[in-house]
Amino acid sequence: MAHPVPNFLLGRRYILCGALAAAVLPATATPGLAGVKADMAKGAMERFKLAKTPKPLPDLEIQNADDKPMKLGDFKGKVVLLNFWATWCTPCVKEMPSLDRLQAAFPKDKFVIVPLSIDGPTKPKVAPFYKDQKLANLGLYFDKGRKTMQGLDVTLLPTSILVDAKGRELGRIEGDADWDMPESIALMKAAIGKDKS
Repeated sequence: MAHPVPNFLLGRRYILCGALAAAVLPATATPGLAGVKADMAKGAMERFKLAKTPKPLPDLEIQNADDKPMKLGDFKGKVVLLNFWATWCTPCVKEMPSLDRLQAAFPKDKFVIVPLSIDGPTKPKVAPFYKDQKLANLGLYFDKGRKTMQGLDVTLLPTSILVDAKGRELGRIEGDADWDMPESIALMKAAIGKDKS
């Protein structure tokens, strides 16, 4: 038995609307990124690219200020802003003071900025830079041999990767940003708040 044309078309419209809603839903409400939303990429965070799903990061090795090896997994339990930079990179140098102020705004037991210098094992070069710039809130870390940079597919400096407390990438920014602006602080608060669940 054939359906009358008006009912048939109306039924098709419902099906098409449902399919469209299903296609749009993941972009606006990704379950694993509940606290961090795409609409937070505005103002100082306009270049923030939200991950479609939280992507576990490989447990790559870095070095701390004492030249001791560490793993990215050592930061699990904290939200991390992993920042790749170098002393010879002008945009990197420009954003370092705002990263320092951002770290000062949050307790290090919940949120930590890990500025990974790719200057190599050149602590004598990077440590004086921290002192000259009065960077009192940031730790000093090195990406020895650029292995972490390559392992996380970083091709541009600076690049900052926002990582949740479970060690998963929430999103990233390629290029410099003003990290102590209200939009930046709101993004970090959302990442920290999300990890309470």
